[in-house]
Amino acid sequence: MKNLGQFIFFKFNEFAKDKKFMVTEVSPWQDYNTKQVLGSAITVVIIEDNTDYGKQGNNLYEKYKIKVRKQVNPPVNSLVMPTGEVEATVYGDYRNMLSVTCDDIRIVDNKEKKN
Repeated sequence: MKNLGQFIFFKFNEFAKDKKFMVTEVSPWQDYNTKQVLGSAITVVIIEDNTDYGKQGNNLYEKYKIKVRKQVNPPVNSLVMPTGEVEATVYGDYRNMLSVTCDDIRIVDNKEKKN
């Protein structure tokens, strides 16, 4: 079967609610073909993961990129959370990669409680 991935919905807010994401790198987000800058690409690492995965472990210290549809420059080591319209897709041969695109990000206070 083809194109089944388009029917899989990833609930990013549920995934993110018990986690903290720390910025490790900020770079321009460019269109692959035209090289036009579309916004910012922020690499984050999960520094806290309190999600109950059962016996599957957790995603502590895993990295992924957040593509922001505008230019932003959060400080390295700051905690961030995608905001606005957030689109998240799981991909890869083993469905173990995460692609996140959003309108903006917000800096999160380290002591802030999760909603």
